[in-house]
Amino acid sequence: MKFSNVPQVSKDNESLTDLSTTLSSDADSCSIPDSSVVEPHTGHKKVLVTGGAGFIGSHVTEYLLNRGDSVVIVDEMNDYYDINIKKRNLQHLREKFPEQDRLSIHIGDVCDSEFIETIFADEKPEWVCHMAARAGARASIQDPYVYIHSNVEATTRLMDLSSKYGIKNFVFASSSSVYGGSKSTFFSEDEAVDCPVSPYAATKKACELLAYTYHHLYKLNVTGLRFFTVYGPRGRPDMAPFKFIDRVSRDVEIQQFGDGRSSRDYTYIDDIVDGVVRSIDRPYGYQVFNLGKGSGTSLKEFIDLVQKHVGKSAKIRVMPDQPGDVPYTCADVSKAERMLGYKSTISFEEGIRRTAKWYKEAYASHTIEICPESQANGLGRAASFVDLTKVSN
Repeated sequence: MKFSNVPQVSKDNESLTDLSTTLSSDADSCSIPDSSVVEPHTGHKKVLVTGGAGFIGSHVTEYLLNRGDSVVIVDEMNDYYDINIKKRNLQHLREKFPEQDRLSIHIGDVCDSEFIETIFADEKPEWVCHMAARAGARASIQDPYVYIHSNVEATTRLMDLSSKYGIKNFVFASSSSVYGGSKSTFFSEDEAVDCPVSPYAATKKACELLAYTYHHLYKLNVTGLRFFTVYGPRGRPDMAPFKFIDRVSRDVEIQQFGDGRSSRDYTYIDDIVDGVVRSIDRPYGYQVFNLGKGSGTSLKEFIDLVQKHVGKSAKIRVMPDQPGDVPYTCADVSKAERMLGYKSTISFEEGIRRTAKWYKEAYASHTIEICPESQANGLGRAASFVDLTKVSN
């Protein structure tokens, strides 16, 4: 079999460079010019939201339902963190939106081909918001295979079905982790991200590549969103904002990895939801967007703000830097501002204030199980297991 227009690869470096340049040029050609900004689709949508029981997925679902859309939730309810938190997210949504025709909930694995195709065939969604994923850079080093299954295989299966069933727009969660150890001041979507430092990051990069493939082959509208450290009410308990607020509130020791100078672009959940919904409403051919605050916060400043808004002093144990972590993340959000109209509005201090307030209300009465230190770093389940007795917005 002979293929035309394919560069011939020889053993010399010059030919390999030519091949790389050709492939990069082909990939870059999918970008939509600034002048071709897509206007938002208006009107009712029926949206399949995977991971709808999780942190970001449940907030996106609530926003869509509040504005009048219909939502089909699919979630496997895995135990990466306390499954009761996910159950209560679903309970909160069902109590607020009891209408079965506007909110349907299906428990199952996206990689179960018969299960997920039945959802597409019976529910007939026209828009897909794929927030389900196996999260955690550190945990992926321990067990990379589950990340291949939950991230790469699941995303591929959903895009395959989306092309088959005529989905109008497919939006999925990527991650700022794809930037690895970048030395850039601001991480831009134009930056090469070919050197991931964890299996988790590698799976997210793989999903972005597959997304372009499905757009190229089947003209599927696909948008990947690189989230920058999302936090807020109902947040994941394995993430630092929840862990620090929880532990400082209970006078339990927190761990500071490194000297406190590492910095993250922490993004409040309301800003992320705004970016996700803007992406759903705008069916670009193929795009990747950063969604972040656009400014970093050092670990030391982070801990100081938690102490301020919790009203207690932290007990801090300094630990070595962790493998798979990146020292600095900060989003260049100019592309999302230009093409989505996205702009973060919640400062980090205001976000921590709101999250600490939610924690005090939601966990006013609770039973605590302190986990071993090996479980406190996102390598197993959450840093602490709390019996929720009240769920607050």
